[in-house]
Amino acid sequence: MQKRIIIDCDPGIDDAIAILMAIKNPDVRIEAITAVSGNLIADAACKNALKILEFMGISDIPVSKGMNKPLVRNHPRDPYSHGDDGLGNHFFPEPVLKASEEFAPDTIIELVTRYPGEISIAALGPLTNIALALMKKPEIAAKIREIVLTGGAFGFNQNAYRNATGDNPASEWNIYVDPEAADIVFASDVDITAVGLDIAYNPYVNLISEDYETLRGYATKEAEFVLDIAEFCHERTFDSSSGPIDAVTMAGLIEPEIFTVQEISVGVECVSPLTRGQTVWDRRDHFRWDNLHKIKAVSDIDARRAVMTIVQAMR
Repeated sequence: MQKRIIIDCDPGIDDAIAILMAIKNPDVRIEAITAVSGNLIADAACKNALKILEFMGISDIPVSKGMNKPLVRNHPRDPYSHGDDGLGNHFFPEPVLKASEEFAPDTIIELVTRYPGEISIAALGPLTNIALALMKKPEIAAKIREIVLTGGAFGFNQNAYRNATGDNPASEWNIYVDPEAADIVFASDVDITAVGLDIAYNPYVNLISEDYETLRGYATKEAEFVLDIAEFCHERTFDSSSGPIDAVTMAGLIEPEIFTVQEISVGVECVSPLTRGQTVWDRRDHFRWDNLHKIKAVSDIDARRAVMTIVQAMR
């Protein structure tokens, strides 16, 4: 039986690779793509999602758009550029496909209600759309199968902070953009698995020479796209692991056994400019707060298998 998913995303080069993976996996059925403001505002993210679908010759996946800003703040500047077009300067043609007129949070509510217990949400951007859906219809929390998200930095290893992507020293971009939304989603009773920077932006989740050879051998447009993204990252002095961050999350949603998870108690910093968006894990042996959110965080990964899952999807 296919796994029904909603991809909530802000394409973005890594979102684009994740969408390609889901399109090409026979065990996954994409019920909708919902665009959120993150790497780009929702208008641009929605357009990029449509461009990716047209690139793949897909016309039957609905795409809907959320707000052009987070819940309570202006949309911040992303310190990591995804290129002038948000897709690594591929400059795909303007899409002929049109987005749905339905508001993205309403799309989430409608699908989760239609398929109770069946919808997994791949949350690859800030959590604004999901928070709004939960605020409007709190009862859908019990109907969502799971949320597997790219978000947070939990301190399982030094990558959590060496590779901080928010626009301050301590945060990860998706949570930083809309920490209030993350706080709402983390507080829900949904089964949440967070893939933090500890895992998703990791030097071990990196293309090596044999991966480049394999992708060139596939000679598909999808493989060429991934190779172009890797080159785009290298030209900007980043290694290739900065390209497939959201693809790592998608790999774990497709093959959960590549992840090792740990239940943690976590809060989201929503005020301090120095640490706004930081995911604060209370790991103390004594005096631990009992009012923090309980989620699962990925503490380790079969990195080689994750990379192979990403690469082999491009056959």
